[in-house]
Amino acid sequence: MSKKPLPILYNIPITDAGSEGKSIAKVDKLVVFLKNAVPGDVVDIQLTRKKNSYAEGNAIHWHHYSNKRSEPFCEHFGVCGGCKWQFMQYEHQLFYKQKQVHDALIRLGKLDVTEINPILPSRNERYYRNKLEYTFSHKKWLTNEELANSLSFGEGWGEVIHEGLGFHVPGRFDKVLDIHECFLQPDLSNKIRESVKKYALENKISFFDLRDQNGLLRNLIIRNNAKGDWMVIVNLSPFPSPKERAENSLEVKQIAENILSFLNVKFPQITSLNYVINPKRNDTINDLEIICFKGNAFLMEEMEGIQFKIGPKSFFQTNTTQAYELYKITRDYAGLTGKEIVYDLYTGTGTIANFIASQAKKVIGIEFVPEAIEDAKENSIINKITNTSFFAGDMKDVLSNDFIAEHGTPDIIITDPPRAGMHLDVVNKILEIKPDRIVYVSCNPASQARDLAFMKEHYAIKKVQPVDMFPHTHHVENVVLLEKLVVELM
Repeated sequence: MSKKPLPILYNIPITDAGSEGKSIAKVDKLVVFLKNAVPGDVVDIQLTRKKNSYAEGNAIHWHHYSNKRSEPFCEHFGVCGGCKWQFMQYEHQLFYKQKQVHDALIRLGKLDVTEINPILPSRNERYYRNKLEYTFSHKKWLTNEELANSLSFGEGWGEVIHEGLGFHVPGRFDKVLDIHECFLQPDLSNKIRESVKKYALENKISFFDLRDQNGLLRNLIIRNNAKGDWMVIVNLSPFPSPKERAENSLEVKQIAENILSFLNVKFPQITSLNYVINPKRNDTINDLEIICFKGNAFLMEEMEGIQFKIGPKSFFQTNTTQAYELYKITRDYAGLTGKEIVYDLYTGTGTIANFIASQAKKVIGIEFVPEAIEDAKENSIINKITNTSFFAGDMKDVLSNDFIAEHGTPDIIITDPPRAGMHLDVVNKILEIKPDRIVYVSCNPASQARDLAFMKEHYAIKKVQPVDMFPHTHHVENVVLLEKLVVELM
C-alpha cells in the first residue's frame, strides 16, 4: 500500500538559518527545515518528511527572492556536498554563524555571556584550503543535465558507465560527482586533478568500484602551503579490475610511479610526490605506509618564524590564514607571562602548543593519535623548542593524578576537542584540576556549550570570539576564555 503523499505548503516566508546550514520556516506550530532556500525567500514547500513538531522539505516555487541571495559561482553547486551557502551573500553567512554561536551558548547552554565579539571573517572567501581529497569512481554520478542530454546510463537511477574523479554526493557512499572546477583550493589543484584523470583514461587505468571493491585508482590527495609548494598522494588498490588482470602485466607499484613521473614532468611546482597501496575496504591511510617517490616527504608551513612540518598523514588546519588568526586569539586569551604551565588537550600535531611555547614556562600536549604526537615532537625539535612535552593516549586515561604530579599542575588549560566535544570524565578532571584559566577552542558551538554548562558553577565566561574558517558553509570555529570563580570565605 503506497504512502499518502505529503502536502505542499504555499506562500511560506523563510525566516532563519539553522546550525546545520538548513533554512527555517514556521507554519503554525510546525518548524520546517529546507536545504534550498535563503532567509527572506517566500516559497512553496513540498514536504518530504513530517513529524509532530517539525518537518523537512524542499522549496519548489519562489514567490519572492531574498535580498540576501547571491548567485552561486560554482557549476557544481546544489549537487556537490560542499559550499552549501554559496547562494547567500557572505555578510549574511557571517550573521548566521554569529547567531549560531549566540544561540548555542545562551539559548541552548543557558550560559551567562555578557558579550560575543563580532565574528572574524575569512580573509579569503575562495581558494582558502590547503588540502583536498578527491575520489575515483568507475561510475560517476549522472547530473540532471547529463540525463537531459540522453547519456547512456546503467543499472540504477543516477549512474552512468563513465569514470569520474571528484567528491562524494551527499548521502551516497558509492556515488562520486565528477568535478570540473573547484574553488576551494588554488587553481593548480584543478589542473593536477584533471591531468591525472586524463592520463588514467588514456592509459586505461581502472577507477575504483566502491561496491565491488576492485579497480586501481582510489583517491587523489592534494596539499599545498603558503609558499606555493605542492604535495600529491595517489591512493591505489592492489586489486585491479578483472579486465586489467587479463590484459595488463604492469604491477600496481609501477603504475603508481608512472603516474607520478608524468606529474613530475608536467607540474614542477609539485615538490612531494607520494603513493600508497591500500588493500582495505575504507580509504583511510593513517595506518598504511606512504611511499615518497620523488621530492620531499613533507611540506613546510611557517607562522611567526615557527616551522611546521606537514607529512602526508599530518593534520593541519585546512585554512592556513585563518588558523594563524585562531592561534593568535588562543594565545591572547591564555594571557601568558612566561611563568605558566600549560596543558594543551587534543593537541593534534602540536601546532598550538609549539606556537605558544615561547611565552610559557612549559607546555604539555596530549593527543589520542600517536602519529600526530610524533609530528608534534618533531616540530618542537625543528624549531629548537625545549619546553614542550607530548603524550599519546585517551585523554581521560592520560590525564591522571600521577601524570599531573609528574608534570605539574597546569595554570592554564587549552582544549580543542573534536566535534563531539569533551568526554564528561575529561570535563570533571579539568574541574578537579582547577586551572586559573581555560581556553576552549571548538568547531561545534553546540557541544562546546554543553561542556561549558558543566563548568558554569566554577568558571565565568570572560571572552567569546567566533572565527570563520570555512566560507560558504555553515561551520564556525569559536574560542571561549573561562576564568576560575573566586569563592569568598564567610
